[in-house]
Amino acid sequence: MTIRHVVSWKLATSDPAVRAEHAATIKRGLESLPAVIPQLRSLQVGVSAAPGDDFDVVLISDFESFDDIAVYQEHPAHLEVAGFIRSVVAGRAAVDFEV
Repeated sequence: MTIRHVVSWKLATSDPAVRAEHAATIKRGLESLPAVIPQLRSLQVGVSAAPGDDFDVVLISDFESFDDIAVYQEHPAHLEVAGFIRSVVAGRAAVDFEV
């Protein structure tokens, strides 16, 4: 079984340069996680290329189980990235499903 974990974020800033900087920082931070969190089987991060999208950044990641997602979410490296994300977003949506 594979659990796909998908999270989308809307950044708080309306300044395009700041938005691009925050999105790039989020992308770099998230993309660093597979090297240090073995439970994270795969990860993709996308930054919206279209003005007016509902969300600015999306994470698509795969895990073997919900327990592995829990380990990932409590890992110090993830907590550090998540802290930055929380400081710059206005909204978040998430879904976990079996693939």
